[in-house]
Amino acid sequence: MKKFFFPILFSLFTLILILILTSAFPKNAGFLKIFFFLLLFDAYLWFSIRPGILRMKPVKRLTFYLAYWFPLALILGLTLYGFLVPFITWYQPIRTHITSFILIIYVAKLFPILGLIIADLVRLSRLIYLYLRFGKTKISWPANRKKSLLLTGWVLGVAFFLLLLSGTVFGLYNFQVREQTIPVSDLPPAFDGFRIVQFSDVHLGSWPSMQKLNESVSIINDLRPDVIFFTGDMFNYCTADGKGYEPILANLRAPFGIYAILGNHDYGDYMKWSSTAAKVQNMEDLKTFYKKLGWKLLLNTHDLIKKGSDSIAIIGVENWGALRRFQRNGDIDRAQKGIEKMAVQLLLSHDPSHWDSIISRKYPNIDITFSGHTHGGQFGIDGWGIHWSPAQWLFKQWCGLYAKTTAGGSQFLYVNQGLGSIGYTGRVGINPEITLITLKNK
Repeated sequence: MKKFFFPILFSLFTLILILILTSAFPKNAGFLKIFFFLLLFDAYLWFSIRPGILRMKPVKRLTFYLAYWFPLALILGLTLYGFLVPFITWYQPIRTHITSFILIIYVAKLFPILGLIIADLVRLSRLIYLYLRFGKTKISWPANRKKSLLLTGWVLGVAFFLLLLSGTVFGLYNFQVREQTIPVSDLPPAFDGFRIVQFSDVHLGSWPSMQKLNESVSIINDLRPDVIFFTGDMFNYCTADGKGYEPILANLRAPFGIYAILGNHDYGDYMKWSSTAAKVQNMEDLKTFYKKLGWKLLLNTHDLIKKGSDSIAIIGVENWGALRRFQRNGDIDRAQKGIEKMAVQLLLSHDPSHWDSIISRKYPNIDITFSGHTHGGQFGIDGWGIHWSPAQWLFKQWCGLYAKTTAGGSQFLYVNQGLGSIGYTGRVGINPEITLITLKNK
């Protein structure tokens, strides 16, 4: 019974910790359920290496104990600290890097855990084979695991840890400008060659360097855009994430203005509020934030850009996601009211699944949809003829330009892979993106 005491105690402790975190961050409940089992497997991994650690000298043994359990101790300490000081008020760079470091550690640990599970499955299969082969009712559990499987797991774990760490150091601010020309049927002559710069998913709550944000603003201005589109997720948790960044963002310039929409993170759904009134006030603060910048926030509405006697429509809808965990506030009928027959309509919709599920099926008169949301997965391969990311397991359209043929011609979607980061403060193989799109008369 004694040997079951620690596993049971650890499981209860972990469950309580996850319930507390779920209460503070209700929108992340799904991820936290997965994290609960990851922590249990973490203890499982610990017991597999503990006999070897016990044979070490005291100083070395203590070092291993501290190093292994430091991430969990950090989570516990931060959770307790959160009761005294609200998470949202913590010093932003430290908050960002600590949470990212914890994520990197546990993602890296998945590999030795997987190696251990496979090694134990091999042991189990050997046990079953012996039972079936020799028909014995009492067969001892094989004492040794395959060392090659264990070693492979640890080597891959260390390699992945270093890879993710390098993405934090070298990939986070490796801004990339992508240029794309899109042919548009019935494009008015005055808009032939019209330059649109799109950026998305800034996530100011994860932005540890104002200097680098200023650098991205300079890159956008140097592209000499006619108009700028921001396609949602300015914040992580609440509008307070943007405090101090307004003067930098206000430096963006485009003669036909800057248009913005909301992303799933902008509603304040990813944290627990003290009251409904506080959450409502957060949305009012968000609208004030955009007014200070001088940007046009489109909330299920539209605007017209005019050049001489020619004009095109810019439509902006609130967030709509095919996955039910995301808001479905987007209302194209309301946003499009009064301009249904305009020749050229450009739509800003944060989640690209909106295009695949609704827009491309029911609204063939919308020429181009501009989206973000996926971040390109922040991890993948984009080169050597390979275009891959785990994001494609969740999103059919996850990065770049997509097209569908309609009765009136072609309908396009462009998915920007984001300027900022969320969760993992880094990028590996998928760079932060600024997109320059040029309209051409088909």
